[in-house]
Amino acid sequence: MLSIVPADPGKWVLLNYRLPREPSTPRITLWRRLRGWGVVQVGDGLVALPADARTREQLEWAAEEVLEAGGTAVVWLAHPTTAAQERAMAEVMAAARAAEYDDLAAAATQALTSSGPEQARTLRRLRRQWREITRRDFFAPEQREVAAAALRALTGAQSVDDIGTRSADPAVRVTATSNTGSDDGRRP
Repeated sequence: MLSIVPADPGKWVLLNYRLPREPSTPRITLWRRLRGWGVVQVGDGLVALPADARTREQLEWAAEEVLEAGGTAVVWLAHPTTAAQERAMAEVMAAARAAEYDDLAAAATQALTSSGPEQARTLRRLRRQWREITRRDFFAPEQREVAAAALRALTGAQSVDDIGTRSADPAVRVTATSNTGSDDGRRP
């Protein structure tokens, strides 16, 4: 069961946009950015995020870029007319994050069999991925805890390995406290 916890429950921010076919670079750039924010595709040229100050600012910024590229864009604040509609959007978003968490957990589990330096590189990459995923995770699926546990296991394996084989290369020395980029309290 999903728990919906946006700042204003039931309120969503939507971006309705249209970009010219040529040049294609602005369309591709916009779509990559929207995917990175974890939007749900409501329709052709219509995306949504649960409304809060950050998501509203993100979509307003995207709308400005669309206008600068010669397109049209409008940002809306809206409430789905039924709980089922909202649940459907939340489920689509949660399923996308669940797949990302599944991939992250599989990579962390696979990294347990690799060498110490390779584990360290993988751990840094997976921590970066964790931060990216959790920034766009509005409806925390169960797979989040599985991925967190896999990362903790990899962190523990790397920390134990690090104690026995101190490397002169500081990039290889990864410990449980080396995650300097996360201040959101969601680090595993």
